[in-house]
Amino acid sequence: MSRTPSARNVVSLLENWSPKHLAMEGDPVGLMLGSLDKSVENVLVTLDVTEAVVAEAVEKGADLIISHHPLLFMPLTEVDTTTPKGRVIQQCLRHDITVYAAHTNLDITTGGMNDWMAAAMGIKETEEVVPTKKDQLYKLVAFVPEEDTDQVRRALGDAGAGHIGDYSHCTFNSEGTGTFIPGDETDPHIGNQGELTFVPERKIETVVPDSKLSRVLDVLADAHPYEEPAYDLYPLSLEGESFGLGRIGTLASSVQLDAFATSLKEIFNVEGLRVVGDLGRKVQNIAVIGGDGSKFWQQALAAGADVLVTGDVKFHTAQDAEASGLALIDPGHHTEAIMKQPVADRLAQDAEASGYQMEVNASDVNTEPFTFL
Repeated sequence: MSRTPSARNVVSLLENWSPKHLAMEGDPVGLMLGSLDKSVENVLVTLDVTEAVVAEAVEKGADLIISHHPLLFMPLTEVDTTTPKGRVIQQCLRHDITVYAAHTNLDITTGGMNDWMAAAMGIKETEEVVPTKKDQLYKLVAFVPEEDTDQVRRALGDAGAGHIGDYSHCTFNSEGTGTFIPGDETDPHIGNQGELTFVPERKIETVVPDSKLSRVLDVLADAHPYEEPAYDLYPLSLEGESFGLGRIGTLASSVQLDAFATSLKEIFNVEGLRVVGDLGRKVQNIAVIGGDGSKFWQQALAAGADVLVTGDVKFHTAQDAEASGLALIDPGHHTEAIMKQPVADRLAQDAEASGYQMEVNASDVNTEPFTFL
């Protein structure tokens, strides 16, 4: 049966595949404004939170705005409602709209911003350009009554536990006996208050990456029949999945730089772009870093890129890259608007799978500030 989720429930769905801990140090991700405890019937996904976007959210009845670019990137010393930022905050508070940002964590996560951009350009067999971290692995050991083992084991696997290579739901199970005495304030699933209880239990052992740990523990609490599930958690000295900014991969065949650059205008729906390098040269190894990634051009070159696609390229950066043999294509920062529909679709899909009743829309507002003449 469907139920209305809270903003916290919706954010949990998002953080299950774009966890905050993946964000670059100092990046202001997470709750920007409002409350995570409010009910959410309508979500609006946007690149930026502007006055026009907030007006759209009000018109569509959105309770929650999920943006890529943080509304509050720098600390505020005052909220002046005569300024654009102040009016945005005022309108969100007036209409009880919560604002949440997934920024560099969405860039870095597998199946996030840079994977969407790479896929749109036809880049195959991608790897990260700038490694940022490896997922810490944990062993989770849960103790479950025998009759509830199947449902708990399945729930843990569905939440991301027990993934080893191409195998999922991997666990080891052993039998034992659990004992406990329910206290006076308890409502025990098994046994009686004040009496020593012996219960045939199964010990379920499985591996959990740090990026899935919060979600898995929440699911364990929900799926386990006890008021206080018993479990152990051990850090492992094994390397998990590697994460990083940007993606580098190959096109199916080489193409001239000018033809490749021209194709990006349609792919990213931009009127114009800037290109650095010999337009007649052939390129096949392509690196992409969403947003402002030109500072990482040397890492892209070292990774074997013929060309780096990114925004906000500075004059001297362009000169240095050109002199080093790396071509650059700057289609602008707004290319990241590609995230709106995939995030909306993923949230809607995960909400339905979780039994949540809510509507998710991608913003129709174009937040690109530049016009080509």
